[in-house]
Amino acid sequence: MTSPLLRSHLDVQPRSSVTDVETAALVAAARARGARTIAIGSGRDPGTLDAARTLADAWESTGGDVALRLTWPEVAASWLRQATRFAAAEADLWIMLGPPVGWAQMTRRLLWSTSWKPARALLAGAVSDSDVLGLVGPHNLSGIAGVTRDGHPWHLAPDGRIVAA
Repeated sequence: MTSPLLRSHLDVQPRSSVTDVETAALVAAARARGARTIAIGSGRDPGTLDAARTLADAWESTGGDVALRLTWPEVAASWLRQATRFAAAEADLWIMLGPPVGWAQMTRRLLWSTSWKPARALLAGAVSDSDVLGLVGPHNLSGIAGVTRDGHPWHLAPDGRIVAA
């Protein structure tokens, strides 16, 4: 990356909601990775905010702790303030929700300006798409994983392909 800011982006309509099966799959995937404390990051549209609250409630109902719930805008000057706070969270795992373009901008800033590592992140279905991952560049997302909208886990292969787990 020569800059954390996208020069162009997909014309992707945000899928704000997160399904119940997706929430359960994110909790199960985080538990399978041994996480006890998570940080949740999301866009600011009403559906995504509701999804982040639902995920936090589901995580806490299993005895987990939420170290941080952070939101980021779809459009910003740099996302540096949000990226710095998100990366600094005392968490075992970072769970990230959409919408896609804001997620891509935030992730690019995380990679550019912090010590955050994609291998410690799980993505919700709205950002679990090869076109969306392409906004960041699959070669920059080593080890990232997530779940689809219907709850199927996946991980990013070394060649940049999304592989069902």
